[in-house]
Amino acid sequence: MNIDKYGNFSDWYNEIIKVAELCDLRYNIKGFIVIMPWAMKSIDQIYKFYDAEMERTSHLPAFFPSLIHEKSFGAEKEHVAGFVPEVLWVTEAGDKKLEERYALKPTGEAGIYPMYALWVNGLSDLPIKIYQKGWVWRHETKATKPFIRGREFLWIEAHDVFATPSEASAQVAEDAGMAKTVIWGKLGVPFIMFRRPQWDKFAGADNTFAADTLMPDGKVLQVASTHLLGQHFSKAYGIKYTDAKNEPQFAWQTCYGPGVNRIYAAMVAVHGDNRGMVVPYDAAPIQVAIIPILRKGNEGKVLAEAGKIETALSGIARVKLDTRDQSPGFKFNDWEQRGVPLRIEIGERDIANGSAVLAVRDTGKKENVKIADLNSAITKAGAELGARLASSASERFLKNLDTAKSADEMARKIDEGKMVKVPFCTDAKEGEACAKALKEKHSCDIRGTVFTFFNSEKCEFESSDKPHGEKCVSCGKPANAHVYVARQY
Repeated sequence: MNIDKYGNFSDWYNEIIKVAELCDLRYNIKGFIVIMPWAMKSIDQIYKFYDAEMERTSHLPAFFPSLIHEKSFGAEKEHVAGFVPEVLWVTEAGDKKLEERYALKPTGEAGIYPMYALWVNGLSDLPIKIYQKGWVWRHETKATKPFIRGREFLWIEAHDVFATPSEASAQVAEDAGMAKTVIWGKLGVPFIMFRRPQWDKFAGADNTFAADTLMPDGKVLQVASTHLLGQHFSKAYGIKYTDAKNEPQFAWQTCYGPGVNRIYAAMVAVHGDNRGMVVPYDAAPIQVAIIPILRKGNEGKVLAEAGKIETALSGIARVKLDTRDQSPGFKFNDWEQRGVPLRIEIGERDIANGSAVLAVRDTGKKENVKIADLNSAITKAGAELGARLASSASERFLKNLDTAKSADEMARKIDEGKMVKVPFCTDAKEGEACAKALKEKHSCDIRGTVFTFFNSEKCEFESSDKPHGEKCVSCGKPANAHVYVARQY
């Protein structure tokens, strides 16, 4: 590769997809991609990280059908109005028209909540904390970009039901914590969790909270969201329980959606360099690549020793002995482009010394390690690489957060690729006109007020501050909120 990631991110990203074989764009329906094995293996790791978090937070797995009856889909009017423009409909079976049409689910509420209404009767049936892994379909009208924006994408959705609003609010905070653990903690992708403004919330929710990270071109990418649904859906679908006084009560709900495709895209974009991908150790499809340095006459001896190393490491790492009929230089470059965290090089001279060369992807550092010490060296180097990636990504992220007091100052800093905090009149519905004015003039979007922000130094969440005596950057009226503004995918 010979493309500057920060100078031309779009071309860099497209080249990464090609050279690392992450997906094939030649599928003959626009907006749909074939996810290739190298990407899918990392995506499987992301799913495993979230499975562990869902289990830790007492969620149970389930699977709900992908087709939603049109009547169910229309039960919550605000929700259906928000999604109908993107719905793909099934109207025929073979050569016959269906009497009723079915939606390919753009999200799961309309299919899941009629079942919840059957399952919930009394307090003993609550809480419900269920999640499913799968994919959804939305007829995206904006330009598609692999993994970032498409018409079919992988995700996770958790749908929780409670007896009280305080339990629902606590679940939103727990959802943010899961994002912190997986997206920032495991994958090293920093973000701010915003409370979206009222005009930009999930259709049918009381409030939406979404995790935004910054891509190398300065645009934000939403990688997860959680929604405080209140009682809107429980009233629409009849999810109610009989309380201790034998009186019917509507339940309180939340839903949580980590976007697995986008999380993967962010991981690729945030950590990659001008040589290719750099994959965090825990998420790498292959954590250690072994490259035998072969010369005529020594092939058997070197391959035998390399095979022993592969066997010894297989208990602690995902390891691959590269026996392809290619030069070592070709193999080095290939594994570097794919972002394999660690590489072991071994030749006849190394064997004579009882050692091998350990190369680290992000730093390029090489060191001789005794073969007997490889297991401990690999474990240590993998952990250190993951920590470095998270630290450097956090540092870049923080450097690209800024503040402004005027629209012109804000626009200049956004043009520099930053996410900018500004005083704003209100993030209630009344502020939508100001948001539209900023978007029309400066091509930017209000991301929202800070809900939780994981500070990597303090290892805690911090809440947003309030403006004092400041004016809205759009209308000039007194500001009652600090909002972040950026360009978005």
